[in-house]
Amino acid sequence: MGDEDTELEARLEAQDVFEPPESFVEQANVSDPGIHDEFAANWPDCWDRAAEMLDWNTEYDQTFDGSNPPFFEWFTGGELNASANCVDRHLEERADEAAIEWVGEPTDEANRTYTYADLHREVNEAAAALREMGVGEDDVVTLYMPMIPELAIAMLACARIGAPHSVVFAGFSADALATRMNAADSEYLITADGYYRRGDPLDHLEKANEGLAGVEHDTDTVVVGRLAANGDGFGHDLTETQHDYDDLLAGHEGAEVEPVARDAEDMLFLMYTSGTTGEPKGVKHTTGGYLAWSAWTSHSVLDIKPEDTYFCSADIGWITGHSYIVYGPLALGTTTMMYEGTPDYPERDRLWEIVEEYEATQLYTAPTAIRAFMKWGTEYPDRHDLSSLRLLGTVGEPINPRAWKWYYKHIGDESCPVVDTWWQTETGGQMITTLPGVNDMKPGSAGPPIPGIDAEILDTNGKQVDPGRAGYLTIQKPWPGMLRTLYKNDERFVDEYWREYSDTDSDDWRDWTYFPEDGAKIDEDGYITVLGRVDDVLNVSGHRLGTMEIESAIVGVEGVAEAAVVGGDHDVKGEAVYAYVITEDGYEEDEELRQAIIAGVEDAIGPIARPEQVIFTPELPKTRSGKIMRRLLEDIANGEDLGDTSTLRNPDIVEDIRVSVQG
Repeated sequence: MGDEDTELEARLEAQDVFEPPESFVEQANVSDPGIHDEFAANWPDCWDRAAEMLDWNTEYDQTFDGSNPPFFEWFTGGELNASANCVDRHLEERADEAAIEWVGEPTDEANRTYTYADLHREVNEAAAALREMGVGEDDVVTLYMPMIPELAIAMLACARIGAPHSVVFAGFSADALATRMNAADSEYLITADGYYRRGDPLDHLEKANEGLAGVEHDTDTVVVGRLAANGDGFGHDLTETQHDYDDLLAGHEGAEVEPVARDAEDMLFLMYTSGTTGEPKGVKHTTGGYLAWSAWTSHSVLDIKPEDTYFCSADIGWITGHSYIVYGPLALGTTTMMYEGTPDYPERDRLWEIVEEYEATQLYTAPTAIRAFMKWGTEYPDRHDLSSLRLLGTVGEPINPRAWKWYYKHIGDESCPVVDTWWQTETGGQMITTLPGVNDMKPGSAGPPIPGIDAEILDTNGKQVDPGRAGYLTIQKPWPGMLRTLYKNDERFVDEYWREYSDTDSDDWRDWTYFPEDGAKIDEDGYITVLGRVDDVLNVSGHRLGTMEIESAIVGVEGVAEAAVVGGDHDVKGEAVYAYVITEDGYEEDEELRQAIIAGVEDAIGPIARPEQVIFTPELPKTRSGKIMRRLLEDIANGEDLGDTSTLRNPDIVEDIRVSVQG
């Protein structure tokens, strides 16, 4: 590293606040510093601004209806269609412009571009085929598909005919598929014969068929020939209740289906998310509020414009892909990218190669991926021209300051604002983050609540905590993108989200507080740092320590690329800190680094947080979506049975870690 680079690294390390570049602010969709005050003063009518981004068949009578808390309604009386808002209304000006750029595997395969005219044609043909199969309004259609364009097309086709969709992540098991189809009473499935992962074809239809065997009612299935198109299929014969996607569309070539006008409060989709009881929760999102929310946040936070080529690296099987690959970007008429593969295949510069080739203007990815990029080193992004990027975003978990600064410098060249976004499946879209054209950025802190969101950090008695102290993150006012209930389980909806700080006997919506079960702290400027799930808190000798805070301290040590912290049983302390650490390339896993990590934790938090053990590992156990399986790391620390690890992306690493800890 040269003197100039060393000086730059030192400056970034010392800097705590970053202003958005003036060149960005000049072109930003939202740049008025008074927007926070304006939305607060005009709540709830401030959200008309989001609704105005959509085309309505029938104008709504009332912006917000809080008469039956916590079953809040938005844009009541209004009617619209999500498919028409994402496709049809852009045809006049953008018919020949790219709607979806799809990058598939293998890398020598021709990728696909769908213009808005192409998308309109295929969505209509798919909608006609579904309708002829018997799919009607309010029938839940399950989509169990990899990252291929037909997944987005199927979502929009369902929305066109008023049929809610329920997307099940392709990496989930057959049992997970069956559980979700049974819970939703879903009689229709759209799936694929397979897909590619790191160059190898995977048999997805076999898993889908196994799941269908566990569904308790009759079903009809549509199968996209993703592998068959390349001659890599596994030779499955379709049953009488299974239909080939291409054949269905060929039978409806040129068909046009009138978009069904849906009430703003009609369900657009279900998304099943993990629950504390082990039973997945069917989160219900509605057509008007959700679509307005995803469009507004895409516009104001991600700064998306129609002429952009916007790249979110998430999977549509998760809410991020719903809101910020499909509905938000397409509602704004931009070009959205879908990528089937992984960031490191065939080389570790694959993402940067795509950014350069397509001249992507935004990149929205996860801190997990950024930490991997850091570990691999700057040589990979340095191979490519990333100057097309205008904005960077992070999603899925808090990002530590060191990873934030690496992203800002090496990917954004210090010229791209970084939006560190906190939100959930249940919120529908972004809730806490800086507006890139308005707010300064503080690495490690998500930022203030977005305009119109009233977030407070409370203690166990429901009182606001002092700046710098940890407490519970709460949302004090409803918002348009919020979940409306849990499917067929209103009681669980109330119990899980609304009981912590509210009088649940009250008919006044102001007495109801949304509790997302995340710990957080707030600073003097109103910036919120999310510390992780409330259950991601260790109790060490009576002191409550957030795992995220300890992990940030560890990753702040030179030579550390990634860390996961869990609690292990301890006779004296109750719980002890176990730190699992991945080093950056070129650094030794030795006692010197181990002591530097311990010192870094003690300096940042105090001796009470001193790790009992620091375990070096080349990998951490992760799900296929990139989430660290901390439960397995806890089991290892406690010497417990590890159970089934087959759903992991890298199951072999678990035994290697166990041997390192237990010998």
